[in-house]
Amino acid sequence: MLAKATDKFHPSNKLGEGGFGPVYKGKLVDGREIAVKMLSQHSRQGKREFENEAKLLASVQHRNVVNLLGYCAYGEKKLLVYEYIANESLDKLLFKPDKRRELDWKRRYDIIAGIAKGLQYLHEDSPTCIIHRDIKASNILLDDKWIPKIADFGMARLFPEDQTHVNTRVAGTNGYMAPEYVMHGHLSVKADVFSFGVVMLELISGHRNSSYNPSLDDQNLLEWAYKLFKKGRSLEVLDPAVASTAAADQVALCVQISLLCTQSDPNLRPTMHRVVVLLSRRPTSLEEPTKPGFPGSRYRRSRQPGASSSRTGTSGASSFAKSEFTTSTMDTTATRPTTPTVDTGNQGSNAKGKQPLEFS
Repeated sequence: MLAKATDKFHPSNKLGEGGFGPVYKGKLVDGREIAVKMLSQHSRQGKREFENEAKLLASVQHRNVVNLLGYCAYGEKKLLVYEYIANESLDKLLFKPDKRRELDWKRRYDIIAGIAKGLQYLHEDSPTCIIHRDIKASNILLDDKWIPKIADFGMARLFPEDQTHVNTRVAGTNGYMAPEYVMHGHLSVKADVFSFGVVMLELISGHRNSSYNPSLDDQNLLEWAYKLFKKGRSLEVLDPAVASTAAADQVALCVQISLLCTQSDPNLRPTMHRVVVLLSRRPTSLEEPTKPGFPGSRYRRSRQPGASSSRTGTSGASSFAKSEFTTSTMDTTATRPTTPTVDTGNQGSNAKGKQPLEFS
């Protein structure tokens, strides 16, 4: 079925290739367009483990998370089937001068809020807590209505409710990884929160953190934004391309929230639930962020082998739809919070009854 849908995985249907294998566009007999992710032959994941993970991911349902339709595993080949997202990934719009103007301030604000809701769902409301581990602009897909979808769960981690620690190797993208994760392999939902904060600042400023260089005095986007915030000049962080469409109070709030998310101490970072609430209610007062951590892998050599990771919310997955990506947050407590008091875009209340399709 999948061979027919993709014309035997013809090169003309190839959408791209990530660290976990190529992705092909296809069309099912009922007319639905799909994205088929072929896991690399070098993957150490066994068939049973793959099927268990695929079934779990198929139970994840949220408007801000790419939908896994089904899977196929035969022999050494493992395929994941996702909904096809026609628009480009966020990075291909945000970081290109000729396209970034399509992302006016309202769209950027809505994208920030959508990513936050998707992460809250993964951390707190999905059947099993999921930590994406690779939230970045290229892993955020935009549909034809500009709704953001978190994609590429190839590095995500899944955690049973009764598990509090996990030994994990460092995996992610330089410029987005939380310092405690890079240095010690300490993985929690707060690592996703940090990555989300970086993406949030990229959306506000139009600058890519990994290639940031507007000032010789600042080492990265976070440090630059933090210095402006401390001087009471948060509005200078805003991308000039959207200055005419932006609301000053929203910009200032978003800069402060992004800096709270990227604080060096993970215990000080907010949960994604709190981020969603802050974005929807726009508080009159908010605590001051402390100095941000340094994202990336400059501390990789100091990581202690066998470092464990606190459960503070966890989980893993694999997904895609025309690009690769990830997102972020939750408290450092093992228990999940009660039902949110704001609209979180949650479509997962009936997700446990959803059964994945097994393709041939």
